[in-house]
Amino acid sequence: MNLNVQNLGFAHGSTTTLQGIHASFEAGRFSVILGPNGAGKSTLLACLAGLRKPNSGTAKLGDEDITAMPAPTRAKRIGLLPQGAETHWAITSEALVALGRIPHARGAGASADDRRAIAAAMHATATDGFAQRPITELSGGERARVLLARVLAGEPEWILADEPLANLDPGYQLDILDLLRQQARSGKGVIAVLHDLHHAVRFADHVVLLHQGSIFAQGAVDDVITAQNLATVYGIDALLSKDEEGATQLLIKGKMRS
Repeated sequence: MNLNVQNLGFAHGSTTTLQGIHASFEAGRFSVILGPNGAGKSTLLACLAGLRKPNSGTAKLGDEDITAMPAPTRAKRIGLLPQGAETHWAITSEALVALGRIPHARGAGASADDRRAIAAAMHATATDGFAQRPITELSGGERARVLLARVLAGEPEWILADEPLANLDPGYQLDILDLLRQQARSGKGVIAVLHDLHHAVRFADHVVLLHQGSIFAQGAVDDVITAQNLATVYGIDALLSKDEEGATQLLIKGKMRS
């Protein structure tokens, strides 16, 4: 089931953040939202998650308006990994992952379905090896995987991640991106806001490129991430080529000269 936005607009007070956004995100694809700082990436993701109500237009999951869904229903169907997700409580990794089952709670204690979902999420993210360790004792990369496991434990149809790679070393960044891509390959819809163009080129199936609150381009990676588009939107001089395996390679040569 697709996530769609039609003529979506959003404003913070008198400041327009998004305007005239038309986009369709398909399940089974890893979609990436790109754009410079202030382009409206996180705001668009928040509208897709139902956390922000558009000033105009609609955001729908199938035929249902996302903001009109009861919060528990929306939480079951759309899992959000927010920007800067953190925890300051010394609970175990397993206990934190278990919080992802809250939308499914039917009474006191974990059900058999809860235990199965928690175990599956921790196995998928390779966090089961430190299930009983306090989250405060984990490395940044380990915490990032646990926080993603919390989202997966809710078994949502859609996973939305807002800058999930912030403050992670390159190896951990690749781990998270690979996990998100695996979720898309399993049939879930995955949308991530990213800053790194190289990661988008390597991992995305579908790209939405925002510029000044509007969609500048959208579609397949090779159609959206072009030298001309990057020059216009980011002001950078970039070279794109194909390697011997046919994968797109991106070289950022520097800022465009005026």
